[in-house]
Amino acid sequence: MNQRLSARRFIWRAVVPLLLLIGFLVCFELTDADLMLQDHFYNVSTGHWWIDAKEPVGRALFYNGPKALLWIVGLTTIVFAAGPARWRVGWGLSRPALALALLSLATIPLLAGLGKRSIGLHCPSDLVRYGGNAPCEKLFSPRATTSQPDKRSGCFPAGHASGGFALWGLISLRNDRRWRRLVIATGLGLGWWMGGYQMLKGAHFISHTLVTLLLAWLVVLIWRQILGASPLLHAHDNPASASTYANASS
Repeated sequence: MNQRLSARRFIWRAVVPLLLLIGFLVCFELTDADLMLQDHFYNVSTGHWWIDAKEPVGRALFYNGPKALLWIVGLTTIVFAAGPARWRVGWGLSRPALALALLSLATIPLLAGLGKRSIGLHCPSDLVRYGGNAPCEKLFSPRATTSQPDKRSGCFPAGHASGGFALWGLISLRNDRRWRRLVIATGLGLGWWMGGYQMLKGAHFISHTLVTLLLAWLVVLIWRQILGASPLLHAHDNPASASTYANASS
């Protein structure tokens, strides 16, 4: 009975991002909302985007800096997961919760990267509309015969922002409402910090980042379900916690 209820809760939680994902895909497929917003970030008279992709300060703040932060978070998580149990107990952590964080940090960017390679949609800066030489194509529309697959861009979904949204995998490190709110806010903030920068320099449409956000949401939910969600994610490396988990699972 507990397993069925757990599965039911998972379905109800997953249906929200899934419906939003379908809704956004339909919206951006049937409208020119992407182009209408992106037009505001491109100066037709000068042929330049709001942000210069090679400008060093902006690149450090919005591109290389966040990447370095994510590497630090990932390596720290690995150290705690592989280290002695006393480290995890001292910080109130568990291996399953750390596993959720690591799997999210690894698989969300990986899935985004695989999508970019397999789908092959162009970046805004590639399009004729914005000074490039590629036609405007949508996700489900037929590809133009003039587009060469070996020279296609990989800009969907948004790979850069995926690292920020992957921080949602840290949500189960602590069983605390404030922590969960902090993780959600941080993941949203860093994801859009990175994704917004990409939009302003012509590297992504808003749909690319929105789809990445919703995919990250689904991936974290799926990993939580696979790893057992609560109470497994909060079982610590000590006999008392193991006993608590055994009792809760029975």
